[in-house]
Amino acid sequence: MSPDVERKDALRALLLHPMLTADGPHADELLLVRRHREHLQRLCAEGLGYRLVVEPKVARLFKAGLGRNGTRPLRKRSSTGQGRPFEPRAYALLCLALAALSRCPAQLLLDELVAQVRSAIADAGLAVDLDTVSDRRALAAALGTLLELEVLVERDGDLARWAEDGATQSLLDVRRDRLRLLVAAGLAAAEGPQDLLDAAALPSAAGGARVAVRRELLENPVLSVEDLTDEQAEWWRRSRSREAEWFRDNLGLELELRAEGALAIDPDETLTDVAFPGTGSARHASLLVLERLVAEIRDDARQSGATWWQLAGDAVERAVATVAADHGRGLRKAYADLDLLRADVVQVLTDSRLLRGNQLHAAAARYAPVTTYAEGLF
Repeated sequence: MSPDVERKDALRALLLHPMLTADGPHADELLLVRRHREHLQRLCAEGLGYRLVVEPKVARLFKAGLGRNGTRPLRKRSSTGQGRPFEPRAYALLCLALAALSRCPAQLLLDELVAQVRSAIADAGLAVDLDTVSDRRALAAALGTLLELEVLVERDGDLARWAEDGATQSLLDVRRDRLRLLVAAGLAAAEGPQDLLDAAALPSAAGGARVAVRRELLENPVLSVEDLTDEQAEWWRRSRSREAEWFRDNLGLELELRAEGALAIDPDETLTDVAFPGTGSARHASLLVLERLVAEIRDDARQSGATWWQLAGDAVERAVATVAADHGRGLRKAYADLDLLRADVVQVLTDSRLLRGNQLHAAAARYAPVTTYAEGLF
């Protein structure tokens, strides 16, 4: 494997898994990161405004995020696909759990950690009661994220069961080398959560518009020029052809340049946490709904030249009902509930940045299928 390919693979791994560990599922990628540490640290700092820390057994990419943008929340663990977004209480309990873990021994029982979290809740003056199922579930979601990041290791027990009964015990290991690398922004100057988001999202001193636009393309599947500042939009108009080369050379992503912005497409279909079109009934239904929405407004929308196409007030509901009537037998049984089907379709299209309220992005036209039926099936 050539050095260029190794560097590209290493950076893709870091973007998809910002914490790589020697004893985790991405140990091979950590070896590549260590091998090309200096190049990757320089590329991340100068190209993206990200800080990369590389140690013998762990590498941590401090991705700054998009600031006050709620489109990419943490999600709860789920065995059936993408979990539900964190609610504010789960975020608060994640922060309190991190504070508690900083004072805990390297190995402890779950009830010992819960006691520390209760103490932190009292110190913070929060109205959280871990004797209720809803708040235990929120804490379990927070701890589940730490398990995914391998900051915690569950030696024995069942965290999900504890969330329901409050009694099931677990033995936890605390990986302190990872815990200290987890928090991305300092707390000293912050007066509230928005200050932390703003501090984390600041471009590097040399980055400016370049860093901001590259982050947008990496974190979201669709870039819209109208959502950029004047400075960013001007930089994009001058630089978009060069940027297509940068994304291809460093990340293996192909930029589809469009009048309204761009799409960053991965030919390997691996550098994403939100697959679209993808598999499963929700995504299949979403494509079929797109077909109907685009067909309804395509001519008028194209003439307008707008990035976001305005839909009729009941357009989504009508499209979902039509898809259910025409293709209900091919969807999972739960989607006999039209409200559930509509909610899931809206979530898929919103996560993919193709739907915003009652507006459809112009890029939706490239995904809208033309349905045909094999002879004799229907």
